[in-house]
Amino acid sequence: MSKKETFFKTINEGYKTKGDYITLGAAMLGEETVTEAFVNIPLKTLNRHGLIAGATGTGKTKTLQVLAENLSEKGIPVLLMDVKGDLSGLAKASPGHPKIDERHEKIGLPFDAKKYPVEILTISEQDGTRLRATVSEFGPVLLSRILDLSETQSGIVAVLFKYCDDNKLPLLDLKDFKKVLQYATQEGKKELETEYGRISTSSTGSILRKIVEIEQQGGDLFFGERSFEVEDLTRIDENGRGLISVLRLTDIQDKPKLFSTFMLQLLAEIYATFPEQGDSGRPELILFIDEAHLIFNEASKALLNQIESIVKLIRSKGIGIYFVTQNPKDVPSDVLSQLGLKIQHALRAFTANDRKAIKLTAENYPDSEYYDTAEVLTQLGIGEALVSCLNEKGIPTPLARTMLRAPMSRMDILSKDELSDLISESKLAKKYNEEIDRESAYEILNGKIDRAHKTEAEEKKKKEAAKTTKRSSGRRSTRMNPILKVVTSATFIRGVLGVLKKIMR
Repeated sequence: MSKKETFFKTINEGYKTKGDYITLGAAMLGEETVTEAFVNIPLKTLNRHGLIAGATGTGKTKTLQVLAENLSEKGIPVLLMDVKGDLSGLAKASPGHPKIDERHEKIGLPFDAKKYPVEILTISEQDGTRLRATVSEFGPVLLSRILDLSETQSGIVAVLFKYCDDNKLPLLDLKDFKKVLQYATQEGKKELETEYGRISTSSTGSILRKIVEIEQQGGDLFFGERSFEVEDLTRIDENGRGLISVLRLTDIQDKPKLFSTFMLQLLAEIYATFPEQGDSGRPELILFIDEAHLIFNEASKALLNQIESIVKLIRSKGIGIYFVTQNPKDVPSDVLSQLGLKIQHALRAFTANDRKAIKLTAENYPDSEYYDTAEVLTQLGIGEALVSCLNEKGIPTPLARTMLRAPMSRMDILSKDELSDLISESKLAKKYNEEIDRESAYEILNGKIDRAHKTEAEEKKKKEAAKTTKRSSGRRSTRMNPILKVVTSATFIRGVLGVLKKIMR
């Protein structure tokens, strides 16, 4: 048996699956694509998370697009973090190209151009269905970790949440929480100290500054109502295809704190909401986080620990998380160790540090008798990648240099008019883009303060009136009646005494 035949057999046996699967492309031996040596990913293992990595321009985004299309075809909903703004084309069919036909002929797969059901989402000022969450939904623990608070400051946040719960003060947006912080150290200081103990003004000041930092990055748009229901991410269209939700984040790269806040809240909400699934054979939802370093670079240790915990636990809910980044080193090692599917595009060796990074990256993949992994990493062309996944038994598959299939949807963005039409047709946009500002902690506490000031003013007015009355009464009592004045005068008294003396004689 020739080397090519042996290789073909190794790939087909290694990537053979009894259950449902998606096909990424065909394996390559050297520079040659081995037709129909398909690299298949079992749906059963897609909740084991994954990584798509590679240098700029090597095809990571198109690989993400291919995965999203194939998942949607299988009825699995997808959420894409579109940081570069080039994923909206999923809503339109590919115009096709001779090079695409040539690629698919080599792979041994037909090319069928088509569009997919797409929902455009946003957490900023961009157009789309707005995602929001209330401060109460974060809870004191998660909010403290996002703000990177000390133990003492976290305790104060917990006390304030308890105070709001006890006094029916809804915490909906950031102005609500800021108002509670101010109230706790000013008008309501005595009230809170009596029930919950002393609250340090310096600590509340530090917390307030952290809130302002998130507010300046756009948190005032994210926190509030109406809260997004994560179940709306798992919709299926009338043709049985999973909805592809594209979250536009093109203006978020300079706001890493807001991005981290959103991602952690979303993962926590999904974990709290979705039921335990066990080994169901297919995921409920797949999340792709593009430019994943934006989450990890600015995250505190507490925040990283929270993310790591959720990544480890959330797969039992049928959720798969896929990180897309330039270098695997962008993802913490504890998270990296949890990733079952790895798709590694080309890396560039321009410096000594680059060569060391390539060597370390190669060590993350199974050994192969067909590849010098470190060498292949620098030779991969656009749309090619090293692939390793878990088979249905949870065993790593053979390493495969893969010619990836082309996206069936448009490999370009929607025009402004196309995007506007897509959003205008959205049922979710009508549901979530309505602005709601119902009475909450801010309005209730302001009303309470106003009433207290009014009562204080009235009491002060009454006291002033009472003092005025008392002074007036005193002045009247000392002003003598004319008759009394005559009767009590010294001349009158001497005269009376003189008359009495004469009578007694």
